[in-house]
Amino acid sequence: MPLVSLSDVLQPALKGRYAVGGLVTLGWEDMRAFVAAAEAEGCPVILQAGPGCREHTPLPILGKMFRHLGEGASVPVVAHLDHGYTYDECSEALDAGFTSLMFDGSRDTLADNISQTRKIAEMAHAAGISCEGEIGFVGYSNGEQSAGTDPAEAATFAIETGVDAMAISVGNVHLQENKEGGLDEGRIAAIQLVTDVPLVIHGGSGVPVEQRLRLARTTDICKFNIGTELRMAFGNAMRDAVNADPARFDRVSILKETHDPMVAAARRVLAALKG
Repeated sequence: MPLVSLSDVLQPALKGRYAVGGLVTLGWEDMRAFVAAAEAEGCPVILQAGPGCREHTPLPILGKMFRHLGEGASVPVVAHLDHGYTYDECSEALDAGFTSLMFDGSRDTLADNISQTRKIAEMAHAAGISCEGEIGFVGYSNGEQSAGTDPAEAATFAIETGVDAMAISVGNVHLQENKEGGLDEGRIAAIQLVTDVPLVIHGGSGVPVEQRLRLARTTDICKFNIGTELRMAFGNAMRDAVNADPARFDRVSILKETHDPMVAAARRVLAALKG
């Protein structure tokens, strides 16, 4: 089926009390596995191209890859730009066929974040696609510290930008390899009291699976971004494939052996969100 927008999958999730997986892609092998997993689970999937992915593969190529996979899929697929940092980058993604733009102005002042995000949202909506923004700052494991989302600022941000989804900072951290943390459910409740925009959790790999499932069913969190957890699964599968025959050098034969483990890992993620 044709690619769909972020709103096309998040609005039903908001009403139906479940969440959709925003799965962070790095290349063809994981993209293909994520779509296969979504088809096996019978649920939509958001394919995300973050900064690391874009450093490796140009946006026009990623757009064609996402579109090819979406058009051949039996479930809804969203082509999502994750952490776009400039208007030009977001515009390039739109021209490349992406159906959702995430502009990250979370390091800017509130006024600048609102101003820049509004421009991206207007561009996206004029083209019939969706826009996600971020209010508060989601930090990085062993790196930049988070700044929690202020509910009053979230309400202002949602109204003044017109975003279709809002990423929030509520104890989540990018690149976390364990699940020892947890989200601040009191802050989540305070935020959703003042806005009806679908909420997004970046750094979802560090959130305990039980909490993901429960919050997907009981709150306005409609999208969990999952990257590190799936990259670890890919790395383990690749390592096993290489070590199984140290003399093998054909990368296609090696990469083929990552497919089934990646499908299994993505299915576990998606199954814990769909309710």
